[in-house]
Amino acid sequence: MPKILTLHEIKNQIDVPKMIQAIEDGFVLYSEDKVVVPPVGFLNFQEPPGDVHIKYGYVKNDDVYVLKVASGFSDNEKLGVPFADGVILVFSQKTGHLELILHDECWLTDMRTAAAGAVVARHLAPRNVSGIGIIGTGGQARMQLELLKGIVDCQQCFVWGRDAGKVTKTISDLRENLTIQDWGLQIESAGSVDELATKCNLIVTTTSAKEELVLADHIQEGTHITAMGSDDHGKQELEAALLGKADLVVADSISQCVDHGECFHAVKDGSVDEESILELGNVIKEPMLGRSNDKEITVADLTGIAIQDIQIAKMASGIGG
Repeated sequence: MPKILTLHEIKNQIDVPKMIQAIEDGFVLYSEDKVVVPPVGFLNFQEPPGDVHIKYGYVKNDDVYVLKVASGFSDNEKLGVPFADGVILVFSQKTGHLELILHDECWLTDMRTAAAGAVVARHLAPRNVSGIGIIGTGGQARMQLELLKGIVDCQQCFVWGRDAGKVTKTISDLRENLTIQDWGLQIESAGSVDELATKCNLIVTTTSAKEELVLADHIQEGTHITAMGSDDHGKQELEAALLGKADLVVADSISQCVDHGECFHAVKDGSVDEESILELGNVIKEPMLGRSNDKEITVADLTGIAIQDIQIAKMASGIGG
């Protein structure tokens, strides 16, 4: 009988700085072709609206392989239940036997996603961040900002969302967050994406938008944008022309991003040549490939890849430190 870990038990296993480093190391393994990651499985529901993502894979010559199922159903708030749920299964590479069930309720997915934002900021954000812009009002918006503490030296943040009430609630929650309080970050709302982009040169988009929110004309020189939301077909947060305007476009997985990320739209309409897209693991390994000055516009397209789930599942399982 495999062991089952609850969310409380899982949280006790996660050291945030070590997790961020493990996720960074995972991106390098992926780009070095040391990981087997099949295409993402998608289940999309209409009534009620919901998405299920199935990601799985293994590091070559490792001890385990991992299968993750994560769901998000947007009407759950009306039912009084959490938006997301999920589970990660850890199997032995030697026997194929199920060894551990991580009933993380999607928390590990949220954490590894936020960790990816921290990794990207470490390698692509300008040296002098004048303002952090958060676009979106969900849980990921909060976690992205929280995990930037210690990565980015900045004292002000602006939040924009399509629902003003949710923006107010998000800002209130962030101001009460102990990590944010310790940081001393000042958090305000922005009246528009254009206003946010004028005040911020590190922008993180965290929405489930199906049409562009951030336009090329919004973005000033020296800005870095991390786009987290386009993790499925039909989603889009950035105007395709913005990727064409960027000096660097970096993907967590080129194959995934061209299939269902921001890069899909930019490659499809000719704004970006697929051959010009860099992969994050290669930028981490070879910093000369990344930002060369504080005037460049850089975009990171993050669809979420199974190596992140593998790395954080191993940490939650107590495997490999």
